[in-house]
Amino acid sequence: MSKIILQGHIVIPDADLAKVQEELITHKMLTRQESGCLTFEVTQDSVNSNKFNVYEEFTDQDAFDSHQLRVKNSNWGKVTINLQRHYQMSNRV
Repeated sequence: MSKIILQGHIVIPDADLAKVQEELITHKMLTRQESGCLTFEVTQDSVNSNKFNVYEEFTDQDAFDSHQLRVKNSNWGKVTINLQRHYQMSNRV
């Protein structure tokens, strides 16, 4: 099986920035504890404070799908509803 890699960035509106930053702490912790999560990094851009760079690796499609389902039903999913997401996905053996 090949691992799933998601990379790109999110753009957070000024009105949501504080609550997203606060919830990001919990989101990172919970994601890194998920079975199949290899790497999960979300970092604020050094130039644009509303942009956060994202890099994720999961062992396989099932692990990634489980992550997406958890996120959809989490508080993170609720507070990030207005974000612009710019992602690319790839598979690597």
